[in-house]
Parts: sequence; structure tokens; C-alpha cells
Amino acid sequence: MSSSASSVVNGGISFWYADDGLPVEREPLPGDATADVVIVGGGYTGLWTAYYLKKAAPFLRITVLEQKFCGYGASGRNGGWLYNGIAGRDRYARLHGHEAAVRLQKAMNDTVAEVVAVTEAEGIDADVHRGGVLEVATTPAQLARLRAFHEHELSYGETDRELYGARQTAERIRVAGAVGSTWTPHGARLHPVKLVKGLAAAVEALGVTVHESTPVTEIRPKHAVTPYGTVRAPYILRCTEGFTASLKGQKRTWLPMNSSMIATEPLTDEQWAAVGWDGREALGDMAHAYMYAQRTADGRIALGGRGVPYRFGSRTDNDGRTQDETIAALREILTRFFPALAGLRVEHAWSGVLGVPRDWCATVTLDRATGLGWAGGYVGSGVATANLAARTLRDLVRQDSGQGGRTELTGLPWVDHKVRKWEPEPFRWLGVQGMYATYRAADQRERLHPGMQSSRLARAADRVAGRH
Repeated sequence: MSSSASSVVNGGISFWYADDGLPVEREPLPGDATADVVIVGGGYTGLWTAYYLKKAAPFLRITVLEQKFCGYGASGRNGGWLYNGIAGRDRYARLHGHEAAVRLQKAMNDTVAEVVAVTEAEGIDADVHRGGVLEVATTPAQLARLRAFHEHELSYGETDRELYGARQTAERIRVAGAVGSTWTPHGARLHPVKLVKGLAAAVEALGVTVHESTPVTEIRPKHAVTPYGTVRAPYILRCTEGFTASLKGQKRTWLPMNSSMIATEPLTDEQWAAVGWDGREALGDMAHAYMYAQRTADGRIALGGRGVPYRFGSRTDNDGRTQDETIAALREILTRFFPALAGLRVEHAWSGVLGVPRDWCATVTLDRATGLGWAGGYVGSGVATANLAARTLRDLVRQDSGQGGRTELTGLPWVDHKVRKWEPEPFRWLGVQGMYATYRAADQRERLHPGMQSSRLARAADRVAGRH
């Protein structure tokens, strides 16, 4: 039987925590303290940064401050897509030249392998399966975009990417109406919470101090201010992604974009036979308001999309609860893709926020005059990008402190990129709501009118939003 919204476990942070259990929270900051490096935020970016810095310079006193517990934000709620996409690459190509953007893309390709290698080296069992990423088209307009996207990726040096027609796509996965797909080997499925828990444990084992239940209310040069005391350090690194707006003076820095997910009950062998998906690729589509999904290690489908994209005033939720209409919309995508699963029960739904800069470009920065650094604005591509950002922050701190020089990573075009702030309310809310309403309308028109080209509505929304 299909599930009603009332029978779905809604919130509880995410299905991943329901599956793996909530952590026992570490002790909060006991009072004023000092360190060599303070990292604000205990998600992927903060933990990877602590990991790489401590491995490179074991003598550094590193303190991580986390407002709830490590992985409470996007790191514990995402779709488990470890893939090579990075927000802003095309803009960086225009600003710094095509070759600079090719170097950035190669670094992202390598990052997928790096994350997998560290999980193996540290004994972190995060249900990693390197099946690559498969993105499908289900309308003629989507197919045109998919072919253009495929050629565009080839132009950035991704020569191992493959393009499939309808028959080849069906051999990999039976998405109803799929007319083509593109596949890259630079991707993997993983369990987000198992990764973040394992990473936090690895960081502590290296000797990094981690304080949870310690919200940082203000960051200023050499100071991270909390209700329990202030930690002073030459370097303060902000790794707060979608929660950045809660910091003093950061309300309009990155917009906290909402993304929602559902997880089904485990599929039977017969149901999997109807779906295919034996390669366990991360699955996406070419809709304007796109979906993302994975086949979990325990045989479920976890599927996400935007839902209600933004809360007025850059507010964030507490426990991941999402709206009934969003659950229904994600369920509709599931059954539209896989009609054979029409009776499949949805067991869990949740939401989280990701950081969106005004120009939709991920960035990593260290201000050498103040010692303040930050990384983020991943626009939903953070599972891998956070790792590249962390290794880059490591190199920037080592360069600034005289422990190292310029590296390939510090020369990438996203380093020190400047972004203007978002508009004040209510313009911010009106703009985001209008943009996603336009994307959904464009997708519906393309489904209802199979002969039409990509909707001009969506292209107009991209320009207004600053995405291109």
C-alpha cells in the first residue's frame, strides 16, 4: 500500500540518523580557551579541514566548535552523492580562462577518489559504492539539454564520460520514458551519517579538540565568541555552509536553500528486478527543478528535490521536518520514474539547508590580513567539494604561517573569489520563490508538450537568479 503523509516519519533530522542512530554529544566548551586554529562548524568542511591540517602539522592545537553535534546540518541530511560537480565552474572559466576551470574540474574528479581512499585508510565504513553518476532525460527538451551538458563536460577534460540512448539507459536503469542519459565514473553513493561520524572519530583520534552544543554567535579576527566563552586563535575558519546566516553580520552572505528528501521501505528482489539499477549509480535528471536519488545499501530508494526552497529571513529548521505537500511531490517523482513502485511505502521524509552565494559560486578564502577564512557556498554539491575546500584551506593556512608555499590547490580559480551579498527581505524571499515556481512551471510545460524545446522561462529565471 502507498503511504499517507501521516504514516511517514517526518524529520528526526534525517533517515540517515534513524538508520545509524543519533550520536552521544561531546562536551561543550568549558570556558575561555586558546588554540592555533579554530574551526567553526562540525560538518564535512570543518572536519575535513581539521583532519588535513592535523595530519600535515601534528603540533597544531586545533579546536572545532559545533552548535549541535557533528553532522547536524547538511552533512547528515544530504543525498549521499559523492560526485565531481562544483558550483560556479563556468563563471570561473569566464573570469580566469578555460584552462583554469579545467584544472578546477580535474581537482574535483580527483577529489572523489580522495574521499574514497581516506575512508578506506581510516576504516570508515560509509557504505561507499563507486557506481558513478547517471543523469537521465525523460522529454525531448531534457534530451537536448542532456546532450549539450554532455558535450560541455567533455570540453572540461572529462573524456571518460559516456552518452547513452534510450536502450542503453534502460539496460542500466528502467526509468519510465527515459530517452537518454549521460554517465560519469567520477561519483559514488555513500551513507552521509556514517561518513561524518567516522570522520569526527578520526579527527578526535588525531588529537583535535571537538566541542559540541557550542553555538558560535560571532566571528571576528582571532576570536570565536560563544555563550560559554571565547576561543582565541590566529586563524578562525568559518565552515558553516547553510547556517552561516545565523552568525552576526552574515545574514545576507549565503542564502540557506532548503532541500528535501524521502526514503522508501526496502524494495523486494522482484521490485529491484523491475527497476534495474544494478550498478547503484547516483541518479539525477535534467529537469530545471532537478531530482537526485540513490539506491541505499539496505535496498531502499532515497530521493530528493527542492520542495519549499527558502524560509523568509534566512531561517533554518530545527529537526528536518518537511511539509506534507513536499512529501507528496517527491513521491510523485518516484512513481513517475518507476511506475512499478506505485504501491511502495515512503517511510521517512526530512529537509535540510545548503549554502547558496549570490552568484552561485562555491568559494574558499583565507584573508591574510585578519586570519579569517571560510569555505562553502556549495549549492548542493558539498559532499565532495567540502573535501577539496578543506585541503585548500589547509594549504592556505600553511602558506600564510610559513609552513608551506603555493600549491596547485591554492592556485585554483575559486580561491579568494569575492561575491556580493543577497538582497534584503522581502526581495530575497520573493526572488527565490519566483525562481523555483518558474522552474516547476517550465518542467510541467515540457512534460505536457513533448515537442517543445527547453523553456525560455527557465533560461530567464537563470539569468535573474545570477546562475549563469
